[in-house]
Amino acid sequence: MDLVQITAALQKFSGADLTTTLARIEAELRGVSTNECATVLSMAKVEREALSAAGALKRIAGQVNVAIHALGILLCLPHILEPGEVVEYVSLGAGNTGRDFDLETNYRVAEFKFIRWRGGAESIRQNSIFKDFFLLAESASEKRKYLYVLDTTFPLKFLNAGRALSSVLSKDKRVRDQFHAKFGDQFQRVREYFLAHRDKVTVADVSAWVPELIADDVDE
Repeated sequence: MDLVQITAALQKFSGADLTTTLARIEAELRGVSTNECATVLSMAKVEREALSAAGALKRIAGQVNVAIHALGILLCLPHILEPGEVVEYVSLGAGNTGRDFDLETNYRVAEFKFIRWRGGAESIRQNSIFKDFFLLAESASEKRKYLYVLDTTFPLKFLNAGRALSSVLSKDKRVRDQFHAKFGDQFQRVREYFLAHRDKVTVADVSAWVPELIADDVDE
């Protein structure tokens, strides 16, 4: 199924509003017996084509974040590179595929996080930002180190805040072990580590170069 077919099949089932449609079907099924069930489902346009379309869309959606990451990096490159700077490698896929960072040039190493922060409880995003900052800060590279984000407001607010490092590192054993092997219990809070290492990494805003990612109708 192509996207046009997928959209049509899902639209046929969901109607103008999926939540309203589901509520209607729930009401219509109340009290329905086995003899009536197939008829009710048919009238509600519950068809295998719609399920197939939803499955296909889910598979496509699984690639969206990878595409955003890759396109974001590529569109930022012309703005980042300085005269005389040469790309040594760029890692565009999911993860860094064996490379240390998203980008390395003869001048810098860099990680990109195209996350739209909302300012609420965003622990998974915070964990990811801290991991990138930590790996950049502790890299043996003598090149300039950059963490590129969409608006620095919330990332810097988090890095200057008091969330416990035990919480931030709890989901990533590799990084947790690396952190404790180097620092033991020296740092207890995110801000303690950040304030001691903030001069090692530049946290920079790239939203002006990829405004499509901060539009009201776009989410990460």
